Amino acid sequence: MTNLSVCIDAVFNGRPVEQALKAVSAAGFDAFEFWSWWDKDLDQIAALADELSLTPTICTTRFISLVDPSFREQYLEGLEASIAAAQTLGIKRLISQTGNDLGTAKEGQTESVIAGLRACVPHLEAAGIELLLEPLNTKVDHPGYFLTSSSDAFEIVKAVNSPYVKVLFDIYHQQITEGDVIRSITENIDLIGHFHTAGNPGRHELHIGELNYSEIFKAIDQADFSGYVGLEYFPLDKDQPLKFLSK
Repeated sequence: MTNLSVCIDAVFNGRPVEQALKAVSAAGFDAFEFWSWWDKDLDQIAALADELSLTPTICTTRFISLVDPSFREQYLEGLEASIAAAQTLGIKRLISQTGNDLGTAKEGQTESVIAGLRACVPHLEAAGIELLLEPLNTKVDHPGYFLTSSSDAFEIVKAVNSPYVKVLFDIYHQQITEGDVIRSITENIDLIGHFHTAGNPGRHELHIGELNYSEIFKAIDQADFSGYVGLEYFPLDKDQPLKFLSK
């Protein structure tokens, strides 16, 4: 059975946290996630999560470049702060992005990402928290971003060679970038720590567009994935954004 986590920053974009979490609970879900932690009241989120019996699953690290080695110390400082924020909420996974392409050789930038992630491992091991590297599409949403391919992300994670560093596989982004998502998922399931989902095109509800999520979820379940699948879409139905998925 797929474990679903509602991304409140997407599904309830612009709404107060308290309103969003109460809506998540009312729709029958028991887990949620969000993007940035530094602009939120973490104590409020912790209290609401406890009150509503909701599990916070994941949030992002500070948005600091991994492709540029001159930002390495700044990235690690941001990671330490993000780990502390995650521990406040009992979150066990953090999302990392790479930053934008510097316009230099891909190999050098890739090596910088690998070296940066290796430097993160002792911090992650000490905290018992996983760091998930996220490839994004540059065609629609993130022009200039460095890491677009899931296969490149998997190779980076293999090179880091730590159970604390995995991939966040965003099905929406990878459908735009490369397609063939079920094969990519099932062949690399041990390297994936979390999923994100949205319909394509449009990044709206999952049943809108070309992706067959019933088959994708079936493949994830059959691969014995035990983590969470995040609902990270911008709903067309603003009044009942979770209606089509309510449990």
